[in-house]
Amino acid sequence: MSAQEKQGNATPHGARLVFGIFMIIIYVGVGVLCILDIFNFDNAPISLALGILLIVYGIWRAIRLYKGWN
Repeated sequence: MSAQEKQGNATPHGARLVFGIFMIIIYVGVGVLCILDIFNFDNAPISLALGILLIVYGIWRAIRLYKGWN
């Protein structure tokens, strides 16, 4: 237990869970939008790479949230 949790200033577990789920949805959603080229980037490969990177990061955050590594 950290010093911050001992003092009672830690973020509640439910709020961290909701925020984590919200951020996973955001990362995967923006990644899909980049792949579909909704943002009209001039360079399609960069848009594709950014979309894949965001989706992979969203999946990584989901794994961390599921396993309790955050």
